Amino acid sequence: MQYNKAFYTDLIYKVNGAAIEVHKELGPGLLESVYQKCLKHELELEGINCLTEMKIPINYKGIQIEVDLRCDLFIENELIVELKAVEKILPIHEAQLMSYMKLINVPIGLMLNFNCTNIYREGQKTYVNKLYRDLI
Repeated sequence: MQYNKAFYTDLIYKVNGAAIEVHKELGPGLLESVYQKCLKHELELEGINCLTEMKIPINYKGIQIEVDLRCDLFIENELIVELKAVEKILPIHEAQLMSYMKLINVPIGLMLNFNCTNIYREGQKTYVNKLYRDLI
């Protein structure tokens, strides 16, 4: 199914709202796994379908490669969310998210860093690829 940019904008808005709620309740300084479980619960309360620790498939030159790559959250089968609890998002974190988006063939990803004072202003960033730019 082909979604439009408005669908993704709305989905990002809902996920950011859930992340803000988790951050408001817990604050910074915990492990990513704690935020992951709480965010999954918050999303489920909102009726949003979400998988945790979904395996990322690697198809290399026509063969399936068994590796242990996992995205933190895969939401509505359309949005990859990577969670961090770090001082600063590094280029390797961004490259990881962009690679996951390419491998799963989705147009948008969200990086959430819970180690901040305001998750909306400092702790979230949306990433898009060519698939997104081609949407209406």
